[in-house]
Amino acid sequence: MRSLVLVCAMLSAVSISVLAADSDKKVDREAQEKAFASKLTESTLAGFFSLDGKESAPNKPDRYQIVSAKKLNGDDWVITSKMKIGENQVDIPIVIKVYWADDTPVMSLTDLTIPGMGTFTARVMFYGDRYAGTWQHGEKGGHMWGIVEKSSPKNSPKN
Repeated sequence: MRSLVLVCAMLSAVSISVLAADSDKKVDREAQEKAFASKLTESTLAGFFSLDGKESAPNKPDRYQIVSAKKLNGDDWVITSKMKIGENQVDIPIVIKVYWADDTPVMSLTDLTIPGMGTFTARVMFYGDRYAGTWQHGEKGGHMWGIVEKSSPKNSPKN
């Protein structure tokens, strides 16, 4: 019984020191959000996507041009992307959730319908200059990954 009390006391001391260390390195969420907005504004997500059930097929190249990323309130952000609809390039603002896992932002959208394009669900994590996630568009889905490239308005990529 005595050893059980001693183990509990040691675990409590370790827990308190871990909590104290965590509070010493306060997360500056506002700075992280500003850095994330800056990273995505005028950028291109350049990478690949895969299709579920077609793992042996070659991965398909993928590019998303982001015009701007702005935090609204709480976890809500508006991400404005340039998308091709028919023959036209159109800026489409989409309100999504961005959650934080420590210093890592994760975009989350569930069953978002974009008129003329369909319904989408995605979870995309960003770390450094990389992104990775899962996507679903109707019956099709898979994975997506790549790098975040800064764009210049003069040489914007074509989708």
